[in-house]
Amino acid sequence: MRKMMMTLTLALTTAAFAQSQQAAQSLLDQGRWQEAATAGAALNTSAGYALAAQANTLGASVTALDARKPLFNKAQDYAKKAINLDPNNAEAYFELARAQGRLAQYAGVFQSLGMAKDMKVNLDKAVSLNPKLAGAYVALGLWNANLDTGGLKGSIAAQQTGASKANVASNFDKAFKLEPTVNTHHLEYANALIVQGNKTEARNQLQKAIALPAETYWAKHDQAVAQAILAKLK
Repeated sequence: MRKMMMTLTLALTTAAFAQSQQAAQSLLDQGRWQEAATAGAALNTSAGYALAAQANTLGASVTALDARKPLFNKAQDYAKKAINLDPNNAEAYFELARAQGRLAQYAGVFQSLGMAKDMKVNLDKAVSLNPKLAGAYVALGLWNANLDTGGLKGSIAAQQTGASKANVASNFDKAFKLEPTVNTHHLEYANALIVQGNKTEARNQLQKAIALPAETYWAKHDQAVAQAILAKLK
């Protein structure tokens, strides 16, 4: 009887967690990222902290420029908590890498290269744990594009980190195959192509991002961003 009660309690706890995680995800999908971050962190689980990290990183994209860095720091902290609770959580490593990539923008040249190396380690860890994590391949594509940009600066960055523009398209292709209807992937590929100087293909990717259905707040946001970039791209 006692064993049965323990099994029932565990089942109810698991169900409650699933519903709470789903509720936090729903808040995030609606664009209520502050509430989503709070709800995710309150679960005190690896999945909950990973969602809280994601919420802060996404929230920063719709926040004033001078208020973004603290959000990226929060995202990094939440991702580390998620990893501490579950070292096999691929999403947590992805969110940590994503936060590191954003924070590298505020660092000096040498510090940012060190952060870029850490970011690559975490992205590789994410795809090793979950080879179907499309977002990680997008991040890897951007990582290579933003570091191997040509010229002296790009040459030094590529030499120090191992980044190569030859790895950009292949990573995005993996993401497209895994999630063909996610417009964000095409927007990010367009950003990578612009950095690499390929405006023609960037336009094609932006048009795809605009044409794909946008159901969540963030998909609609990225659709609008794609439209704005396309209008200015010459």
